[in-house]
Amino acid sequence: MQKNTFLLVDQDVLPSVFPKVIQAKEYLRNNQASSTAQAARMAGISRSVFYKYKDAVYPYRDKHSDSLITIQAVLSDKPGVLMAMVSEFYSVDANILTIHQNIPTNGRAFVSISARIDQINGSLEELLSRLRTLDGVLSIGDIAGE
Repeated sequence: MQKNTFLLVDQDVLPSVFPKVIQAKEYLRNNQASSTAQAARMAGISRSVFYKYKDAVYPYRDKHSDSLITIQAVLSDKPGVLMAMVSEFYSVDANILTIHQNIPTNGRAFVSISARIDQINGSLEELLSRLRTLDGVLSIGDIAGE
């Protein structure tokens, strides 16, 4: 099985079809188009071109455009603790991307939450402080990203 190889290439040297495929995907993602045929038409490409490249062409987003964090936490195994954490993310306009909670053992649940924080209200430090003071949050360990 061949491993995919990715290249970072300036869009100006690529055929114009590639940015148009990305544009069509954005039309679909933002619900500006109700079908792939409509999205392709809006972007100025054929449906066959869209399907040929849709799984191979992606926009590059640098670190500063999408700040992502992943927080590892240990929570008490009681109702509402995870929901309280999620509510704190919501209250600062963080966009939660994934939540993974292991089955609790010995009264503790290990949780990982990944979120986009590039448009949060306040600072990451304020969010972490609020999370640490929640009833049932035993600890917040590894914080990856930023």
